[in-house]
Amino acid sequence: MQQPDLRSMTQPELAALLTSWGEPAFRAKQLFSWIQEKAAADVADMTNLPLPLRERLARETQLTTLTQADRLVSKLDGTEKYLFALPDGNIVESVLMRYDYGLSACISSQVGCRMGCRFCASTIDGLVRGLTAGEMIEQISRIEQTAGERVSRVVIMGSGEPLDNYDNLLRFLTLVSDPAGKALGHRHITVSTCGLVPQIRQLAREKLQLTLALSLHASSDEVRRQIMPIANRYALADVLEACREYQEMTGRRVSYEYSLIRGVNDTPEQIDGLVRLMKGRGGHVNLIPVNPVKERDYASTTRARAAEIQKLLEKNGIHATIRREMGRDIDGACGQLRRRYLAHETTGGEAL
Repeated sequence: MQQPDLRSMTQPELAALLTSWGEPAFRAKQLFSWIQEKAAADVADMTNLPLPLRERLARETQLTTLTQADRLVSKLDGTEKYLFALPDGNIVESVLMRYDYGLSACISSQVGCRMGCRFCASTIDGLVRGLTAGEMIEQISRIEQTAGERVSRVVIMGSGEPLDNYDNLLRFLTLVSDPAGKALGHRHITVSTCGLVPQIRQLAREKLQLTLALSLHASSDEVRRQIMPIANRYALADVLEACREYQEMTGRRVSYEYSLIRGVNDTPEQIDGLVRLMKGRGGHVNLIPVNPVKERDYASTTRARAAEIQKLLEKNGIHATIRREMGRDIDGACGQLRRRYLAHETTGGEAL
C-alpha cells in the first residue's frame, strides 16, 4: 500500500491523520506550515515537532520533493526555465517570468500530454501520467527557493492539460490558496485548457475566482481540427458556449489564447472569423506568435502581422494584447527543454 503524501494533503486531512495517532490537533497546523509555507524538504527539519512524531512521519508517510535537473536563464529577458526531476524519475518543466508586478510561475500539470496539439512539443511523446497536487505545488516552492522571492502569480499552462487532471488540479488550488500555506489567491491563478467542455462546465460550478484561458487558436472547426485534435470531439460552438457559462457563473472574464501560425490561422478569413466569434463576448484575446518547435514545420506570424490583427480586434471593440516573447533563447515553448534533456540522456550526451 502506497504511503500518503504529506505534500498533497490538506490541513483537515493532516489533522485526521495526526489525531488518529493520538497527537494534539494543533500539530496539524504546525505540520502544514512546514510543508506548504516553509516548503521543508525533509520531516527531520521540522524541529518544533516531537522527535517520535518526526520518526513516525518518516516511517509511515512520504514527503514529495522535487530536485532541480537543469536551469536555464535567458540572456534576453531574464526568464528562467527549470527542469525538475520527480521522485519516480520523470521530468517536468516550469518557467519563471519576471514582470513589474513580481514573479510569475508557469507550471506543468502532467508529465507529457495526450491532447496532440500540432504546434506543441509537450504532446509529441504522449501522456505519461498526471502530476499530484504536491508535485504541482513543489514546482512553485523550488522556484521560490532558487529565486529568493515569493511567486505572486501562477499560470497552469506548462506541459499537460490541467482539466485532464481535474481532481489533482482542484486539490492543488485548495492547497496553494490556504492562508497557512502560500496564501495565493485564486484571482492570481490562470488555468489553461484546450477545450474539454464537460470539465469547463464542472469548473464553472466550483465558482472559483480563477482566470480561465481557452486555447482557441482558430476561428473555424475546420482549421481548429487541423491543429488541435480535441476539436474532433468538441465543436467550437460548444466550447465557446461552455466558456460563456463559465464567465456568467464566476463573474470572471475568460482569456482566449490565439497562437499565430503563419499561413494557417493568421489569414484574413480566419481573423475575420475571430472578430465575429469574439464580438460582444466580453473576453480578452491574447495573441501569441508561436514559438518554433523543431519537430514541427509551423512558422510564427510576423510581429507586423500580429500588430495588424491586434489593431483590427481593438477596432471592433475586442480587447486584445500581444504576448511578450519570453525565453526564446532557452527553448521557451512548452516541452522543448524536456525533450532535449531526455534525448541527451538517451544518447549519452550527443543531442544537447
